[in-house]
Amino acid sequence: MVCELCPRFCRLAEGQRGLCFVRACQKGQVVLTSYGRSTGFCVDPIEKKPLYHFLPGTPVLSFGTAGCNLACKFCQNWESTRSREVESMSAAASPGEIAGAAQRHGCPSVAMTYNDPVVFHEYAIDVADACHERGIKTVAVTAGYVCPAPRAEFYRRMDAANVDLKAFTDRFYRELCAGDLATVLDTLVFLREQTKVWFEVTTLLIPGENDSDGELDEMTRWMCANLGPDVPLHFSAFHPDFRMCDKPPTPPETLSRARQIALGNGLRYVYTGNVRDQAGGSTTCVACGKLLIGRDFYELTAWGLTDDGHCAACGAACPGVFLGAPGHWGNRRLPLADVGRE
Repeated sequence: MVCELCPRFCRLAEGQRGLCFVRACQKGQVVLTSYGRSTGFCVDPIEKKPLYHFLPGTPVLSFGTAGCNLACKFCQNWESTRSREVESMSAAASPGEIAGAAQRHGCPSVAMTYNDPVVFHEYAIDVADACHERGIKTVAVTAGYVCPAPRAEFYRRMDAANVDLKAFTDRFYRELCAGDLATVLDTLVFLREQTKVWFEVTTLLIPGENDSDGELDEMTRWMCANLGPDVPLHFSAFHPDFRMCDKPPTPPETLSRARQIALGNGLRYVYTGNVRDQAGGSTTCVACGKLLIGRDFYELTAWGLTDDGHCAACGAACPGVFLGAPGHWGNRRLPLADVGRE
C-alpha cells in the first residue's frame, strides 16, 4: 500500500508503519493507529500558537498526538513527535469529549498542535466537526507538508492556521528536515487563494542556517508578492535541542534584523517571538501608526481596536478575526486531566 497523505508516499507492507510512525498498513488499508489518543491537553493563550490576529487574548484548548511526517534535527517537541511509545504516553479522548472540554473551560477555539495535525488527518477532521457543532473554532499549527487532496479536505474544517515556513532554501529542507520547500510554498499559496482560513506564518531562525540577509530578503519578498502584505509573519528564537545542540541560541538582534528586512519588503505585520520585545510583539495601525494591540510576551497590555477590528483612532481595518472585546486569559498555562469525560 502507498500512503498518499504527504509527499513521502510511504510504501507499506502489511503491518509496516510510515516515517510518521502513526500511519500503518493493516488488512490492506492505510490506517491511523493513534486515532482518539493524545499526548496531552492544555489551555494556552492563543498568542502562543502563535496567532496574533485571531481572537486575541482568548484561551485555546491545545492537543496533539505522537508522530510527525518531517524529521527536523532541531525539533522543539521531539519527545512527542518522535515518540514510539504511543500507547503508554497517550490519553484517550473522543472528538466530542475534546469539544466538550473546550466548552467547559471557556475556550472559543481548539488548536491541533505540538505535532503536525496532518499526520492525524482523520482524528483532526472529526475533532473539527465536533467543535463546529458547538460553535467552537479550530486551529491547525502545521508545517504544511501535505498532498493537495487531503490538504483541501483538511482545511475545509479549519478556521485558522499557523504554518511553519522553516527556511527558504531546498538545502535546509532536504538536510535538516528531510522534506522539500516547494510543497510548503504550495500550501501557503493554496491557503491564500483557495480558502477563507485565517493564517499566519512562523520562521524559527537558526544561527548560520536560515538567518542570512539574502535568504530573509528573498523569503519576505516572496511572501509579500504571493501571500500579500497583510499575512502576519513571526520570527522566533531557536534554542539548542534534539539533534542540533551544537548551535547557539538566536540572538535578539537577529530577530530584530529579520523584522526590519521583512517590513522593508512590504510586510505590514511582522513579530518577534521567544524573546522579550514589546515593540516587536505589538500591533500598530498601518494607516496612522497608533498602537492597536500591545503585547508583553503573551499578555495583552493595550487595546486600540473597535469590536469589528478597526483602528479606534482612524477607522482603518486591521486584518484578522476579531469578535468584540479581547479576552483576558493572559500568560496562563493550564494542563487538563478531565478531557476524557463529558
